[in-house]
Amino acid sequence: MPIRSFHAGRVFDPDAITVMALAFDAVCDHLRLKSTSDDPVTRLIAEKVIEVAQRGVSEPDLLRAMALNELSRD
Repeated sequence: MPIRSFHAGRVFDPDAITVMALAFDAVCDHLRLKSTSDDPVTRLIAEKVIEVAQRGVSEPDLLRAMALNELSRD
């Protein structure tokens, strides 16, 4: 499931969406999850990736690592 389905109401440029999508897919792969919009866990992952990206993180590997780190603390 593309991350686009999770950022409704928020505007991102195409490059940011690409970075978020790469990070989202990488987090789901790392956790061995399918990225579906009807799964509350993948929704949480998407929200965390978007939240970290909104802080200005624009490198996919760093975004993935930070999202995983924050998810492990939550």
